[in-house]
Amino acid sequence: MVMLEHPSITCTLRTGYPYPVDDGHEEFDLFGDLVTINDEVFETAEGDIVLEKNMEKYLSEQLGIERRQ
Repeated sequence: MVMLEHPSITCTLRTGYPYPVDDGHEEFDLFGDLVTINDEVFETAEGDIVLEKNMEKYLSEQLGIERRQ
């Protein structure tokens, strides 16, 4: 007798998710840079996403905050 496994279990064991992950979805930060799963991001009160590497640019351009020496 052949043991069959439910397709959701097979997919979960293979990928970690029971249903296919939408690989076509891309997210961009406020400055148009692609956000990947390992990026550190900040979210503004308005819901905008800003990459950590763009925080200084955000503070300067959006809030008028400048770094002093």
